[in-house]
Amino acid sequence: MFHNLIFDWSGTLVDDLGPVIEATNVVLSNYQIPELDREGFRRAFRLPYSEFYAEILPHVPLVELESHFRPAFDAALTPVTVLPHAREKLEWCRALGLRIFVLTSMDTIAFERQMDDFGFRDFFEATYSGVIDKRDLIHQILATHGLRPEETAFVGDMTHDVETARHGGISSIAVLTGYNHAELLATVRPDITVPDLGVLRSLFDRRRTVTRPIATVAALLQDDSGNLLMVRTRKWGNRWGIPGGKIERGESSLAALQREIMEETGLEITDVEFVLTQDSIDSPEFIRPEHFILLNYIARAKGTAVVLNNEAEAFQWLPYAAALELDLNEPTRFLLTEAHLRGLISHAPA
Repeated sequence: MFHNLIFDWSGTLVDDLGPVIEATNVVLSNYQIPELDREGFRRAFRLPYSEFYAEILPHVPLVELESHFRPAFDAALTPVTVLPHAREKLEWCRALGLRIFVLTSMDTIAFERQMDDFGFRDFFEATYSGVIDKRDLIHQILATHGLRPEETAFVGDMTHDVETARHGGISSIAVLTGYNHAELLATVRPDITVPDLGVLRSLFDRRRTVTRPIATVAALLQDDSGNLLMVRTRKWGNRWGIPGGKIERGESSLAALQREIMEETGLEITDVEFVLTQDSIDSPEFIRPEHFILLNYIARAKGTAVVLNNEAEAFQWLPYAAALELDLNEPTRFLLTEAHLRGLISHAPA
């Protein structure tokens, strides 16, 4: 199950193939090039579109071609529409708390207008438009938003989208609702191919029903004075909790704990002690329905200089009583109380 989806726009979420063909034919006719019918265009057009035009009009600057294309696109008779199942897919993503983005080569002005016309703006955490070669930006998007490649997929309708996903080390999902024919998409071997976004949603739903519980590790960290580190995260409904995350395949629980603490806080830990296991099954506090097996530890932090990554919004070092007064997620509250009852928490001065 992916936690992050990067969507292409044209041919994936909206159908603008008609206006694009009309505008392309205006460009071609201006240079006495025969026009393309719909099937001819779908077989000939490719991204980056600079390469498409470089092949048929090699001596014409791209900026000149765009000066013909953009007004012709705005004046096209064929309307731009939302593709079937697109809105439902975006609403499904929002309901499950998936992080979703747009990466498109579409002209930024036209793209922004369409986002507002269709009421899509609020679905996306960030959008990137006017990108001629998407491969140039995919690594920056992953780094800027802290997206783990193994949890991220690019959803698009063209071979360039599949190539962009592969370039970024993420999964590729091809939809057959847009610019490239199925046989052309098959040549670049997407990880998943679906006829439309409705089928993709059904596929994800089926996979969710058979997903095994996710094993995680987290630690209640103490400093040398006995203060406890509390972090606030969007994933747990902006409640306070403790740093941690999923155990990766082939990784021991202790190694996972040390890695996750370092990634999320920049801290090294010592004196690690296992405290308890908790089940979190479709908790209403978490941003999406998940079944977690929570392996909870207590440990001492080497220092107090916390450097948060993008997963947390704030942190505090607090004595036990003050930590207990925070708006804690329930697993953290239970761990905190249990560790106190067992005498595992040093009492810092209030």
